Amino acid sequence: MTATIEKVVLPPIPAKRYFTIGEVSELCGVKPHVLRYWEQEFTQLRPVKRRGNRRYYQHHEVLLIRRIRELLYEQGFTINGARNRLDSHGGHGGPAAIEEVEEPVAAKPAGTSSNVDVDQLRKELLHVLDVLSH
Repeated sequence: MTATIEKVVLPPIPAKRYFTIGEVSELCGVKPHVLRYWEQEFTQLRPVKRRGNRRYYQHHEVLLIRRIRELLYEQGFTINGARNRLDSHGGHGGPAAIEEVEEPVAAKPAGTSSNVDVDQLRKELLHVLDVLSH
């Protein structure tokens, strides 16, 4: 008898700047206490903490959490194995992994190939604004 692991289809990530831990929990199919634990285990995962130590995750962190979830739950990696995989592949597991993780997001209009660069620029500008506001 062979066990088959069915890939979970996660909801698309809305176009917004910050996500609460509850929203990320729903978007990634992971309970909030697991997200808090992963923060301790994966140095790449650093949500912004504001009033009352509330966590706010950015879009790239939601993608990272989905990648961690995939490595642990779907590919069967241990925490150490997933950490090593992320470290050795720049935090995303290679080009194929980026396509797998970002595919469900797909909120881009058809026929606009330049959107990728605009989205990246937007993320970088939002990050700069966030750094300047502290």
